[in-house]
Amino acid sequence: MNARTPDSVNLRHYLLGGLILLLLTIAYWGGITNLVERWSSQEEYSHGFFLPLLAIYFAWCKRNLLRATERKPAWIGVVLIAIGASMLLIGELSALYILVHYSLILTIYGLILVFGGIPYFRILFWPLLLLVFAIPLPYFIDASLSYRLQLLSSELGVWVIRLFHIPVYLEGNVIDLGSYKLQVVDACSGLRYLYPLMGLGYIAAYLFSAPFWQRVLVFLSTIPITIIMNSLRIGMIGVLVDKSGTGAADGFLHQFEGWVVFMASAALLLLEIYAISRTHDPRRPFREVLGIPEYPPPSRGGHGQAQEKFNANPMRMGVLLLVGATFFTLMIGARHENTPSRLTLSQFPENIGEWLSQPQIIPPNILDTLQLSDYLNANFKDPAGTTLNLYIAYYDTQRKGVSPHSPRVCIPGGGWKINTLTQAKILVTDDKILPINRVVIEKDGQKELVYYWFQQRGRSIANEYLMKLYLLYDSIFKNRTDGALVRVTVPIKPDSPIEEQEKKIYRYIKRLQPDLSKFIPD
Repeated sequence: MNARTPDSVNLRHYLLGGLILLLLTIAYWGGITNLVERWSSQEEYSHGFFLPLLAIYFAWCKRNLLRATERKPAWIGVVLIAIGASMLLIGELSALYILVHYSLILTIYGLILVFGGIPYFRILFWPLLLLVFAIPLPYFIDASLSYRLQLLSSELGVWVIRLFHIPVYLEGNVIDLGSYKLQVVDACSGLRYLYPLMGLGYIAAYLFSAPFWQRVLVFLSTIPITIIMNSLRIGMIGVLVDKSGTGAADGFLHQFEGWVVFMASAALLLLEIYAISRTHDPRRPFREVLGIPEYPPPSRGGHGQAQEKFNANPMRMGVLLLVGATFFTLMIGARHENTPSRLTLSQFPENIGEWLSQPQIIPPNILDTLQLSDYLNANFKDPAGTTLNLYIAYYDTQRKGVSPHSPRVCIPGGGWKINTLTQAKILVTDDKILPINRVVIEKDGQKELVYYWFQQRGRSIANEYLMKLYLLYDSIFKNRTDGALVRVTVPIKPDSPIEEQEKKIYRYIKRLQPDLSKFIPD
């Protein structure tokens, strides 16, 4: 007799489930630890600790429905696992952890398909989609989004302040109240509310028993709610500073206002659900509006319907692919990145042609934010009295997502307004053209010219997104992710034509080129 008892079948399921969990943990350990690190170090992602637990809970609530649903392993799950394994390997090679994170979700969906098929996938798709909101964005996207939200929140915050007839002037992301300058920094951009509120909005939309378009509306409304409430917070801080002094902009009161804004945003979201439910069905009690959605189980087929033969091959192939991905991940983890030898920037020449240097020190708190490996920050002065600033930020590895901060973000962060931003080319030698970004910035009536480019493993790149693509390519095929940002800044003299000043700076950049390769390896 080969009949299997229910206990033996359950034991096999538990052992197989344990094996898959072990393989997933080993294969994605690097991505998991990166998630925990980002959740711990960035307040805007601290909610990430709770979302996987909620996703598991929502899936667990479907257990009876899953038991009543016939399993139909599907080959499409093998395809998803294969794609997920490919993303995992590329992500591990390049340390683009966002590939690893999304690969994990794709692999989980693939496993659901190879074990339960389309019926299981339909039941678990929405509960597990919550995992997407636990994944942090890459640092450079975070920085760009933060910069745009800072400017938008600053403009709306100033509009709120002016409603109280308070004179205020906005310059970049600096709100000038006369007696006090309120700077809208990264922490005030609204991302600390946006990401958690989007996760909360998805949970609310999932629990909201309403037509699909109303659920989508609830989720999307989290974006304008966050922007409006954060701008209102900034505006009210400005009003309190004007009325009560600078203490309203710092310390406990500032943090307390942040919590109040988030709770108020969550209350607005709940109020929106209430208003939609009242409009759609006024007689329905509100206590029935929110709840884990239930769906009738698919039919297992009656006596007049032929039962399909259970095909376990997708399961076997899916597990085999997962074993292979785990094995190759362990091999990649033992690979050490190539780090070329170089001179430290403390050995940088004291003069470039007729330009003499005066080193400048970057404060420790800013260095902690930049997370660079080496840097040069020096003012160079020529005999005619023209002074420029040379800043080089070098990173010996960018594998963990840390890379040069874009001047597009840092410039407004210092209260400067970007007037123009264009790309230009400098002929540094007969056979070499240097692409650069040319930026004209202004603050308090003073204008400056900023030139910057990314010097990365023998390439000079102006486009930031192209730089990221080369980073991915070189990390895989060269096993290198070192690189630097080079920035030259010079004040614009109102009594001298800007063309003449630019010619002088171009000559400086040309003379600078031969020295760079000693400190930024090709």
